[in-house]
Amino acid sequence: MTTYLVSRHSGAHEWFAEQGVPVDVRLEHLNPEIIGDGDIVIGSLPVHLAAEVCAHGARYIHLVLDLSPEMRGKELTAEDMRKAGARLEEFVVTRP
Repeated sequence: MTTYLVSRHSGAHEWFAEQGVPVDVRLEHLNPEIIGDGDIVIGSLPVHLAAEVCAHGARYIHLVLDLSPEMRGKELTAEDMRKAGARLEEFVVTRP
């Protein structure tokens, strides 16, 4: 079992380290073909990639942020993420 953190943002990497979330592999972009049964993928993936993660038998943990319109599209620090209520929520995503 491998835990992947998918993010290209340094603020997210800092926030995860502060939370003590154990991560085996950090990726800027996800190739779902590397994901295996029992793996854990953490990030803010598009829904079609989250569905592929789940189809491979892995768990998908979404990084949820309650961002104001002014904060969207900006590089966030770990402090910005805390202010935006950063939290991890597990989702099971399937295609019909």
